[in-house]
Amino acid sequence: MAVVIDLKEVSKLFGFGNATVVALDEISLTINKGEFVAIMGPSGSGKSTLMNIIGLLDRPTHGTYLLSNRLVSRLRPNRLAKARRDHIGFIFQSFNLLPRLTALDNVALPLAYKGVTQTKRLHMAGAALERVGLAEREYFYPKALSGGQAQRVAIARALVNNPDLIIADEPTGNLDSHSSKVVMELLAELHSTGSTILMVTHNPELTRYATRVLYMHDGSIVHDESTRLGEIPVRARSGGVEWPKSDEDAQLEGVSAYLNDIPARKAPARKYITKKSKNNSKSKKTKSKTKVQA
Repeated sequence: MAVVIDLKEVSKLFGFGNATVVALDEISLTINKGEFVAIMGPSGSGKSTLMNIIGLLDRPTHGTYLLSNRLVSRLRPNRLAKARRDHIGFIFQSFNLLPRLTALDNVALPLAYKGVTQTKRLHMAGAALERVGLAEREYFYPKALSGGQAQRVAIARALVNNPDLIIADEPTGNLDSHSSKVVMELLAELHSTGSTILMVTHNPELTRYATRVLYMHDGSIVHDESTRLGEIPVRARSGGVEWPKSDEDAQLEGVSAYLNDIPARKAPARKYITKKSKNNSKSKKTKSKTKVQA
């Protein structure tokens, strides 16, 4: 199987001297053509930095990166931009559509940078919008689209160049549950046609669409596992940092905590009443002694 991404001991450092921050710590990763890889991890674990390097938006400080067997470090800036434009499609959480362009023009924009004639690029953009079910929204501006529709336009823009790799950074982060399912089904359809997809997500539910899940922590990949389509890995529910308990154990712990918490809530009230009653009785005895002495 052809290798699309090959990272060897890649590190990324920010700052210098005592202020140096290690964003990526000697990561080695190989992704084959046709894989759907989900990346999970807490904020600050290095997910975005890894995506920026794989997407050719940034360069590693150390290590080597081969994209489709081409050594990225040897590419000049103009060749780097061309490789990013022609071989990688981006889907962002915030859509990143240009507000003054229609859906059709937004999708056709990458083709304009590529030098495709206007007639051909509008035809290709229209076909991409039809593929995501938005043929009737070609001339709508982004402000007239729902969040789910705007993200589908972004997907059409990502696939209009027929890229080798699609990078999706929290593609459902700003969507409701229904729109999220529509977007994920579109990505699943793209995957079924042979596209390689790399997706960052915090939502364990979305890992059911992936064939492989990576878990990052402190700039390193701490777990890497293959999964079956339609199944959510047990480790994904905790972000992969710790081994979670089974559903049954978790339910039993929940019941136990609930039962233990009920007496704990009532105990202070009973203790308070008892203490108050003792104080009242002591005060009554004191008053009675005072009367006798008088």
